[in-house]
Amino acid sequence: MEKKDLSMKPLALIIEDEIALTTLLRYNLEKEGFRVNEAHDGEEALLRAKEEAPDLILLDWMLPLLSGIEVCRQLRRLPETKGVPIIMLTARGEETDKIRGLDSGADDYMTKPFSPAELIARIRAIMRRSKPETVTEALAFEDINMDLAAYKVYRGEREVHLGPTEFKLLRHLMQNPGRVFSREQLLDSVWGHDVYVEPRTVDVHIRRLRKVLNEGPELDLIRTVRSAGYALDRAKAA
Repeated sequence: MEKKDLSMKPLALIIEDEIALTTLLRYNLEKEGFRVNEAHDGEEALLRAKEEAPDLILLDWMLPLLSGIEVCRQLRRLPETKGVPIIMLTARGEETDKIRGLDSGADDYMTKPFSPAELIARIRAIMRRSKPETVTEALAFEDINMDLAAYKVYRGEREVHLGPTEFKLLRHLMQNPGRVFSREQLLDSVWGHDVYVEPRTVDVHIRRLRKVLNEGPELDLIRTVRSAGYALDRAKAA
């Protein structure tokens, strides 16, 4: 399978001066299939947007040099970004602040602290409305195909029946082919940060996933990396 051309992925612009939050947002957006650009103040944000028009903008209200409100207004005046979805992120949770943010041109508004899972759900919804062609509905690796809309998996012509956890686990691996994930990373990504599950539970679900994916002479595409974790790649698992 040829590696996907990065230029075909939708581009998200994160405009946020908190480095820790920017890192968290980048991680979740890249996991969702976006390329990511960053800007850490209002003036840099406008330059970045002009250099390469994004498909989505996450915009902090409280920014150095120019406020998020002013950045939003200027983005709406630029031909490159006048129709780009903007989600405003802010610690200001009063109704009047939300109205002001939306009136400045934002499409949605999230109050800090927020759940990354809720943010991704909001992003999916806003992208479906504004740019349905950028929402990934299918994943493919070698002869494995996932139809995310129909919640179905095929290995060649054979339909593979997965439980909900195995489906999410395979989806995560297929979104990041070749990358090795530790048990702890898979627990955070598939089960979530707020759920306590023993790390060895991952091994159980990997075994279940392998059992239903592999029949007869089919190559085992899930590679076990001793003392490190698991990856989806062409090398036969150890």
